[in-house]
Amino acid sequence: MIKRQDVYIRDPFIVPVKEKQIYFMFGTTDKNCWGDEKATGFDYYATSDLENFDGPYPAFRPPQGFWADRNFWAPEVHFYKGQYYMFATFCSPDGKRGTQVLVSSSLEGPYVEHSDGPVTPPNWMCLDGTLYIDQDSNPWLVFCREWVEVYDGQIWAAGLSDDLKRIVDKPILLFTASSAPWTASIKVKDGRECFVTDGPFLFRTQKGRLLMLWSRFDRDKRYCVGVAKTLSGGILGPWQHKPEPIFSDDGGHGMLFRTFEGELMLSAHSPNSRGNERPLFVKVDEKDLEII
Repeated sequence: MIKRQDVYIRDPFIVPVKEKQIYFMFGTTDKNCWGDEKATGFDYYATSDLENFDGPYPAFRPPQGFWADRNFWAPEVHFYKGQYYMFATFCSPDGKRGTQVLVSSSLEGPYVEHSDGPVTPPNWMCLDGTLYIDQDSNPWLVFCREWVEVYDGQIWAAGLSDDLKRIVDKPILLFTASSAPWTASIKVKDGRECFVTDGPFLFRTQKGRLLMLWSRFDRDKRYCVGVAKTLSGGILGPWQHKPEPIFSDDGGHGMLFRTFEGELMLSAHSPNSRGNERPLFVKVDEKDLEII
């Protein structure tokens, strides 16, 4: 058993299993997840109280000849049509980054390749793809196009095939990082200000409003979680940002889940300093997510 404050993880993604009264936690578990350092894979943890964890247990290990060897980031697990699908970011030896879909018949894995390489556009630098199912049961990929390529980080959406193996529509730009009033540039590159987009996560409130959590840095250079609301009710927006982040204590890549008692919780990692990242769970009131 490991205490929460002793668990190293970035981008913690929680899957509650009510029948077992267990929360399964996936995330970036390689400490060697940066630059050219060779990756190991993804692990998961299990907990009944969000404070004491069993694990780590292996969820994915790359097979021989796998196309990527570094930057194994932000796995999310979604149950869809009888299977468990992992959306995760990988990077190839030549520096191309994208989100691939993995699959398993069991939540615990092992997960194997499902899509033929990344489902994000192959000539783009992409990360943090997430699955969204719209009200007509159509699957969508929502993902970031990275600031290292476009300076002002972007969040895009594209329709997915019913089997989640490929995008079937031309990606549509939802918004850029600098469009949120609370964001700030992290640096100047090639004479241009650079803004980060990380970790989109779609959530529909009990009142039916569609929100998106996403992360970036604020004016005080803190890693934060912001929230935006679609004004049309659909994934294509337009999207309106809450004026200030909902979490700004040097943590991010957030997602929302409900406890077995019905409480809404934000899951994020904090602090955002290499090697010190820990899972953090914060109670959230849906009213605080609303855009005024």
